[in-house]
Amino acid sequence: MDFLQYPLALIVMLGGLITFHELGHYVAARASGVRILRFSIGFGRPLWSRVDRRGTEWVVTAIPLGGFVRMLGENEPGEVPLAVPLKPEDKDYSQLSVGWRLIISAAGPVANFILAALIYWVLFIAGTPTLAPMLGEVDPDSALGQAGLTRYSEVISVDGRRTQDWQQVNLALADRMGESGSIVIEARQPGAEAGRFEIPITDWHKGEKDPNLLGSLGFTAAAPALVGEVLPGGAGERDGLQRWDLISAVNGQPIERWGEWVDVIQRSPGDVLEVELLRRGQPLTLQIVPNAAESEEGVTIGYLGVAGHFYEMQYGPFAAIPAAIGETFEKTLFTLGVLKKMVMGAVSVENLSGPIMIAKVAGDTASAGWQYFIGLAALLSISLGVLNLLPIPILDGGHILFALVELVRGKPVPEKVQIMATQVGLVLVGGLMIIALYNDLTRLI
Repeated sequence: MDFLQYPLALIVMLGGLITFHELGHYVAARASGVRILRFSIGFGRPLWSRVDRRGTEWVVTAIPLGGFVRMLGENEPGEVPLAVPLKPEDKDYSQLSVGWRLIISAAGPVANFILAALIYWVLFIAGTPTLAPMLGEVDPDSALGQAGLTRYSEVISVDGRRTQDWQQVNLALADRMGESGSIVIEARQPGAEAGRFEIPITDWHKGEKDPNLLGSLGFTAAAPALVGEVLPGGAGERDGLQRWDLISAVNGQPIERWGEWVDVIQRSPGDVLEVELLRRGQPLTLQIVPNAAESEEGVTIGYLGVAGHFYEMQYGPFAAIPAAIGETFEKTLFTLGVLKKMVMGAVSVENLSGPIMIAKVAGDTASAGWQYFIGLAALLSISLGVLNLLPIPILDGGHILFALVELVRGKPVPEKVQIMATQVGLVLVGGLMIIALYNDLTRLI
């Protein structure tokens, strides 16, 4: 059953993203008045089909990884019989204006960007608490150590980009692959003022396969027992705990992680605990007695009324709209930047991933929780939108390019040129798919 979650996650995620992409084409085509012959989810032998009153055949096939919208008059291989006779108002795709063909071609990628923004909107409304990106043990000889960063420093920003979790740190660092100069990190010790640290780089990870961005600089993650919030009226406030207190031991037993601290408190309702901590770098000992509380399972547990150092990006429905759009825009720029560096050779094509790795990551995120799963879906939706806008024949970007050339010339691109360009596009896309699959297999081996 564990094995099945990977192909199922791939089908749900990638199949859903491509279907939404094709729905973008469908909605734009419907608006143009062109007759839509078939909307297919996937490829291969049809498992289910239905013809609607407008004469569009809706098909679900045996291989649900892909899809297409076929319109009357398109230069597509094969013929789709008319399930419903043509009506006088039905238009032929080849007779549409250049403007409508541009809109139909662009509608698929636009749908992917809209889907990503919708996902981020949902995530921002739901809110996802994440532990702040704090450093574990820092090797003095590492790049971080030489820059002056120490254990339990919180990474506030990288190159001016706010970082509230490790994913944001990793994405900010990925923007610097193949570059030279300095990575500027803003960091602080608990409760202290933030400092600025510069790490010099030269052709950083240029052309490397699977670069370890965090590890190469000496980043290690920590989740210390750091008090991020003290709730009013709780046992923590009563017994003297303050924000930024760093718990080091309880009754002489060392405490390294927040989870260990929570376990001790929950096991000790009404017990007197001797808590050793650091407050603004100075050692201090407190006597703390957790209150008794009842868990959801009806078990009596200890409760202090304190929270760890978490960030939770949560917004109301209206405030989440610009936040979601901004997140989509930022991730789109990041994807474009990586593609540019890949073309220029700063990022190796060995970092391309295909369906095997997508299935693995999708399956892993599905196990981690729905927020992580749909967050990955948003990133892949943006990647799908960007890739389809590339000016390569057979992709939407190629159709847009032909339409723009026609708009400038005042007449269509010659059919022979289109055929030749399509063949080149097939070779390019096919080659990229082969490289991605090869990369997937080598990672597994």
